[in-house]
Amino acid sequence: MMSARNGILAAVAAACAVVGAAGVTACSASVPARHAAGVRHADFFPAGHGPPTPAECRKDLGIACYSPRQVQRAYDLPPLYAKGFDGRGRTIVIVDQFGSPALRHDLAVFDRAFALPAPPSLRVLQPAGPVPRFNPENPAMRQAAGETALDVEWSHAIAPGASILLAETPGTGFQQFMAAENYVINRNLGDVISQTFAGPEQNFPGFPGRAAFLRLRYAYRNARRHHVTVVAASGDLGVTGNTPFGTYYQQRVVSWPASDPLVTGVGGTTLHLNAAGGRTVPDTAWNETRDAAVLRLMGQTPPYPFAGGGGLSAVFARPAYQDPVRGITGNHRGVPDVSMSASGSGSVLGFGSFTGAPAAWQTEWGTSEAAPEFAGIIAIADQYAHKRLGLINPALYRLEQQHAPGIVDITQGSNTVSFPQNGRIFTLQGYQAMPGYDLATGIGTINAALFVPELASAG
Repeated sequence: MMSARNGILAAVAAACAVVGAAGVTACSASVPARHAAGVRHADFFPAGHGPPTPAECRKDLGIACYSPRQVQRAYDLPPLYAKGFDGRGRTIVIVDQFGSPALRHDLAVFDRAFALPAPPSLRVLQPAGPVPRFNPENPAMRQAAGETALDVEWSHAIAPGASILLAETPGTGFQQFMAAENYVINRNLGDVISQTFAGPEQNFPGFPGRAAFLRLRYAYRNARRHHVTVVAASGDLGVTGNTPFGTYYQQRVVSWPASDPLVTGVGGTTLHLNAAGGRTVPDTAWNETRDAAVLRLMGQTPPYPFAGGGGLSAVFARPAYQDPVRGITGNHRGVPDVSMSASGSGSVLGFGSFTGAPAAWQTEWGTSEAAPEFAGIIAIADQYAHKRLGLINPALYRLEQQHAPGIVDITQGSNTVSFPQNGRIFTLQGYQAMPGYDLATGIGTINAALFVPELASAG
């Protein structure tokens, strides 16, 4: 878990140092895995307080914080729940480094606070090798534990009837993530896989060649054969990304695995909700590069690159399913495909006790929130369809072309970012949200009550 006063960059640097000391240079060009930075702030609301209200978050933090009930209503999930469609009979697979020693306890507290049922099953596996014993003094392990709690709690909040399988890895290497996923796929243990790790394509050995990706993406080819849906966070740095040296790219980049044509890339939006979960204004593309309140909680000052990832792959050509949007993508794979809630100004609540006393409620955000939320939607759609839908991207773009009512267009905002570097302020022009498909939010977001039956039919 990362304190608001520490800041993301310090946490990432510390994580690189600690993991590197273990023999895996997670932030090097050879193994460039990095979580998409599901941000959390543990210092504000101790466990005995109970989850804060939106009014308390605005008063104490200067941002909104949303409960599962508000987000469920925002995506129009209650009509599906009323008919028994809540993901039951399906399993969401979460893949995270290290995991959390307090996961079962923390999910139980989260569920009691928000009147959610416990998942039918919560399994934890270590298919890529034994995970080191949790050390609360290790910043990489603390951040990974917070990431794990976010992924599990919010996939469960969207699909409360689905089972959850957490596949923990002993480090941050992509090789370990892919081995863990392949293990799960081969043994038929899950229906949809949520990934919140990412690395700019430029960080991979041999870029712009595809050899490094071809050695890794075997798990995605296997997922397609087994009709398992794979989703990935598009990243939280807008159109830039971290270089292997801790600086920011000054040209537009996208991150893998969201850029992989066999993966559904999930970008970010900002929700604007009232107390009941109704929208006060339409969703916008998530971008808080200059949001002083959000950045202050992160220990940063504006400008800081903090927006939904999106853009054009420099490695993968446009897949056939994106032919209808070739006017936007050209000959490249475009990212993201779809978007969900990810903003700090419209954060969600989570619970964590893995650092020991004091346990705390925290606000969370980033595409690390969006990806598990969308995985929950897929679990419900699989249940509705009575089968695994597998690679859903062709269906997504067919629905977008048909102007399906379950696709909700995002037409405001961009993923342009600014950041200080080498004594200067750089602005990297991103992409504007607009009617139809765009490289800030993909096809847009969803109304689940309409989208789930549409996807089940189209898939």
